[in-house]
Amino acid sequence: MSWGTELWDQFDNLEKHTQWGIDVLEKYIKFVKERTEIELSYAKQLRNLSKKYQPKKNSKEEEEYRYTSTKAFLATLNEMNDYAGQHEVISENMTSLITGELTRYVQELKQERKSHFHDGRKAQQHIETCWKQLEASKRRFERDCKEADRAQQYFEKMDADINVTKADVEKARQQAQLRHQMAEDSKAEYCSTLQKFNSEQHDHYYTHIPNIFQKIQEMEERRIVRIGESMKTFADVDRQVIPIIGKCLDEITKAAESIDHKNDSQMVIEAFKSGFEPPGDVDFEDFTQPMKRTVSESSLSNSRGDGKSEPKFGGKSKGKLWPFIKKNKPPPPPPASASPSAVPNGPQSPKQQKEPLSHRFNEFMTSKPKIHCFRSLKRGLSLKLGAGPEDFSNLPPEQRRKKLQQKVDELNKDIQKEMDQRDALTKMKDVYIKNPQMGDPASVDHRLAELGQNIEKLRLEVQKFEGWLAEVEGRLPMRTEQARRQSGLYEAQNTSAVNSCAQDRESPDGSYTEEQSQETEMKVPATDFDDEFDDEEPLPTIGTCKALYTFEGQNEGTISVAEGEMLYVIEEDKGDGWTRIRRNEDEEGYVPTSYVEVYLDKNAKDVYKSLQKISE
Repeated sequence: MSWGTELWDQFDNLEKHTQWGIDVLEKYIKFVKERTEIELSYAKQLRNLSKKYQPKKNSKEEEEYRYTSTKAFLATLNEMNDYAGQHEVISENMTSLITGELTRYVQELKQERKSHFHDGRKAQQHIETCWKQLEASKRRFERDCKEADRAQQYFEKMDADINVTKADVEKARQQAQLRHQMAEDSKAEYCSTLQKFNSEQHDHYYTHIPNIFQKIQEMEERRIVRIGESMKTFADVDRQVIPIIGKCLDEITKAAESIDHKNDSQMVIEAFKSGFEPPGDVDFEDFTQPMKRTVSESSLSNSRGDGKSEPKFGGKSKGKLWPFIKKNKPPPPPPASASPSAVPNGPQSPKQQKEPLSHRFNEFMTSKPKIHCFRSLKRGLSLKLGAGPEDFSNLPPEQRRKKLQQKVDELNKDIQKEMDQRDALTKMKDVYIKNPQMGDPASVDHRLAELGQNIEKLRLEVQKFEGWLAEVEGRLPMRTEQARRQSGLYEAQNTSAVNSCAQDRESPDGSYTEEQSQETEMKVPATDFDDEFDDEEPLPTIGTCKALYTFEGQNEGTISVAEGEMLYVIEEDKGDGWTRIRRNEDEEGYVPTSYVEVYLDKNAKDVYKSLQKISE
């Protein structure tokens, strides 16, 4: 079937149909272009999503990704990044193989279509011109025949009239002959024009138009084939990335299967194990006898070994708390569910407000020299600001050992880097010596000297940290009852081992009474581990407070309180929303200011501020 023979008279419809075909092709190009934009947008969103949940470098969040579950999540994020890359590949391939190619093809198609229909219009104009010529020749032949008939009739009329002269008759005869000759000439011309038109018309409908329409048909068929190939390419582009996407999904599945809950549990133990043992049983202390009594060996301030002992005098025994238990302030608390001002203030007894303050300040001001108090105050402030000691002595033994080992490993890596640089420079110097034209050997001497000094400094640092590490590893097996008791305390601050001036004793009802006559000498042997902190003094109390709400102190540096509980204030809110309080001689920490109602003693507050100014 050919458009030239079947559709010889449908020139206008073919023109509309081919234009519609080009419109369809342009619509498909627009569809593919929008698909590529969607792929790019999807890939960008996937990359942003993966980047959003990536751990920040050199942050605490990065340390959390050592567990198998978080490692699997990190692997998932990386695979999602590769997954996004495949969608970018889809967009790029569709743009180059479909959108770009079809856009160029549409331009060529429009030019070809324009050329074919121009030829068709030209052929139509030519046949129309031939038809007009035929019509003009026909009308001229018809007109001449009619003129010849009228001239013949006029001649016959003149010839039959006896009143007309011979001259007039001859003239009419000649005119009739002339008209007949003109009619014959027009007839001959009409015949010639008709034959020519028939020939042109035959060529037009059986040669020219079929050829033009055949070319248009081939053009349209190529367009249809091309759009079909583009649709196939559209599917192939997706199909090509399916294996890679499948690998990404397989890697995600593999990462999920690599999660080991037992290993994660073991890593939690390694991360938070303190190295202490649980506290033992507390011995019964009999206070019913009004006589001198010795503190039990299993109490919080008992003997801590068979080594050196130091006589101390004091009333209530103060078990020294490890310095690493509570030092730094916790992060800001969430706002309280109700305003503290909305809670009515309960009456406070004079004993609970005044007597403890006087005794605590007497103890603070008379038990040690003032310079020792200032030093303790500055030490507490420095720890509060987060300046940890270089030897990590503020950490539990097991955590301290891990930190020291990590520091030693880092220093060894730095030494290896410096040695590699030194070896490289040494080789470079040898090359310069053998080939002076390549460089001056003396130019690297200064750098080699610097590297040697750096290596020596790093080695000294390694020796220092290895010494601390050996010290910790040598002490880890020692497990005394006192260490077990101190490891079980929930919250504490670094304080001295005993009270230096024991003038107060807590009575069963929570008040303090002076029982100086009942105090006796008490021996407190100290282990080597505790000797470093024996010169620390507790901060003085500057008031009391009442817990308005129950607070679960789960963060480092906080302390748990129950609603209605009375406690002592040792440091007021500095504008960060936290107040430092003390429950007893052994337990203190931070609570949200909005959770407590504070009653400050003016004199105590002024003295505390004066001590701060002096210490600065």
